[in-house]
Amino acid sequence: MTASTLIHLSDLHFGRPVDLAQIRAVVRQVPGLAPDAIVVSGDISQRGRHGEYQRGLVFLERMQESAPTLLVPGNHDVEWWKSPFGIFGRRVLYAKYRTYFGEELTPVLRVPGLVVAGALSAHGLAAGSLTWNQRDLTVKGHIPASETDRLTALFAAEPRDTAKVAVLHHNVLRGDISRRMGLAHWASAQRRLDATGADVVCCGHDHQEGAGQLPHGAVVSTASTLSDRTRGKRPSVFNTVRIDRESVQVEHWRWDRAAEEFRPSDSHVFARAGERHGVVGAGHVA
Repeated sequence: MTASTLIHLSDLHFGRPVDLAQIRAVVRQVPGLAPDAIVVSGDISQRGRHGEYQRGLVFLERMQESAPTLLVPGNHDVEWWKSPFGIFGRRVLYAKYRTYFGEELTPVLRVPGLVVAGALSAHGLAAGSLTWNQRDLTVKGHIPASETDRLTALFAAEPRDTAKVAVLHHNVLRGDISRRMGLAHWASAQRRLDATGADVVCCGHDHQEGAGQLPHGAVVSTASTLSDRTRGKRPSVFNTVRIDRESVQVEHWRWDRAAEEFRPSDSHVFARAGERHGVVGAGHVA
């Protein structure tokens, strides 16, 4: 197989928190990175307002000029108050989002040697996302078994050497600063995501960059936010993810405010799970 390169963005939060200088820099820099695909793992809006979605749509169209682009909704894109616990149906939760980004909440993107599959973790105020912590109401997400079953079947139908990427909003690994998991019932979610056959799981939500590996080898790329709401007031980060026959490399591109551009920073190299070499270790290159 030839190597595949993705650009992984998350949590743009068009609205009051968005950092327009960072958006302009991404639009300017992405073409030079020559990605095979671009993924945005949710929270394209701040309050789910028409103007925020309109600006987000323009941004996605600019990304599409460089490479096929996939978006999934985040918790800020769900109008949960219109149907708490789904009492008025689930469709109303995503009606405005669908107006701008299409009917499909779990899109699938295929390019030669690569398949990228969206998964829905943002359900608003829903029974599956509840925890004992009241702070988690409407914030936590969950991955139903039906979602991981769908991903497993989808990836199994692809040629063995195809790079397989799952995209969801909520962080799969615990945030280093927040110490919070994005998903309710996270241990089960990790096991099921790891078993789908995904080489990489792209997520966001925690507003801090990260990279790690699940027990059976799926690499987790967590992108930061292109807004002023970074965790710990750290510089914003987007990730590049490179998948070749044997490895996955996640590289953080960190915001340099003085230069008004993103610059390559630390990177992480992992054994590729899809090849099942029996190697689960990971290396880090600063």
